[in-house]
Amino acid sequence: MNDSFQKHSASWVSFSYISFGSAAFMLALGLYMMPLDLWGKGYLAMGILMLVQTTVNITKTLRDNAESEKLIRKVEDARTEKLLVKFNRTDED
Repeated sequence: MNDSFQKHSASWVSFSYISFGSAAFMLALGLYMMPLDLWGKGYLAMGILMLVQTTVNITKTLRDNAESEKLIRKVEDARTEKLLVKFNRTDED
């Protein structure tokens, strides 16, 4: 079983942070410049923050589910390997 994992490069990580920061800045600037009263801007700001929060939550949930499936597969593979080794030993006797 090959469980190699390739880490992201420093350039990709930097690009991700810069992209998020610039998007947040442009969104905040657009919200500030929008011709709405304070209540409207506040409502949109709360919606934007909630959207970002739920995006992070669903990403973490999907990754956790994938990781748990990987762990379950590892356990099942180990059990199968143990049974095969046991079967081969009894077959040789």
